[in-house]
Amino acid sequence: MMPHSPALKPVKRPIKRIVAAMSGGVDSSVTAALLQREGYEVIGVTLQLYSGQADRKGACCAGKDIYDARRVADKLGIAHYVLDYEERFRAAVIDDFAAGYAQGETPIPCVRCNERIKFGDLMASARDLGADALATGHYVQRIEGADGAELHAGVDPARDQSYFLFATTREQLEYLRFPLGGMSKPKVREIAAELGLVNAKKPDSQDICFVTGGYADVVKRLQPEAIRPGEIVDTAGRVVGHHDGVINFTIGQRKGLGLSGNEAPLFVLALDAEHARVVVGPREALQSRRIVLKDVNWLADPDLARDCVVKVRSMRAPVAARVTPTSTGAEVELVEPEEAVAPGQACVFYQGTRVLGGGWIAKS
Repeated sequence: MMPHSPALKPVKRPIKRIVAAMSGGVDSSVTAALLQREGYEVIGVTLQLYSGQADRKGACCAGKDIYDARRVADKLGIAHYVLDYEERFRAAVIDDFAAGYAQGETPIPCVRCNERIKFGDLMASARDLGADALATGHYVQRIEGADGAELHAGVDPARDQSYFLFATTREQLEYLRFPLGGMSKPKVREIAAELGLVNAKKPDSQDICFVTGGYADVVKRLQPEAIRPGEIVDTAGRVVGHHDGVINFTIGQRKGLGLSGNEAPLFVLALDAEHARVVVGPREALQSRRIVLKDVNWLADPDLARDCVVKVRSMRAPVAARVTPTSTGAEVELVEPEEAVAPGQACVFYQGTRVLGGGWIAKS
């Protein structure tokens, strides 16, 4: 009988060709340039996601951005392709955004875009192009661990985008590369200026690319049946006012409620889209210690999350917590209460800089 031998890990082939996702901004342009400098064969791919934003300052993935990406590719001397993903983007991101707001949630379309478009459809296109990896300009780090690739926060806390990438799967992470994760934004702009890139001083994209007015305008256009007037009630169910639609409110909102004459300020505590009802109450009622999550994505052993920190908003400081997997997702017990935890947002788990996983907030 042959002696037992440990299972061999699959041998990874060397990376030669990389697709760089080029949005037309400085981050993705520097990403492509750095990869080329390191000797890789780089193919630039730009996604046309929303033509309606062609002239809006701060937008991305539209008219002038595509032109800027092509100019950078020409300067670097790399192949460049523009893929029309507008229909996919509308179905997977915009419609999802509108449906979430219509249901009284506060969705994060950037997460859906990364999950379904950039790391879904674009990754498939990169493989079709024969690429060994897909690189993006996200400020996160990919670190090789004992059990494979790990996702870590970027070294610059002001630019870290790990919260928005919690839905990245382990398989996707093996294929992805993030050259900017160890840099600061000023350093990236410095490199762009040294290389003479046309977008070295280009402003960052801002807010949500497909929103031109308010969020409610998008919902009104795509989900007009969701615009129903209703009651504003307190925690005892007493009617204290009326509204034109729950889509005009978010959890934690204080201004714009049209309520006055109360002993203390009132805040939005919950949105009941089914009954067109907005629930308001005192600020202390916004605090939560327990969060129920759905559609949890694990990037590490769930046992590591029994003693971790979590973020319930991208720019909010992490708080100590205990995460317990359930049959439908996970439950999060916070050591200290968090304020204005909103359904539709994400709760992401960290151990140090490492992203352990995350899920969508169902209720708190």
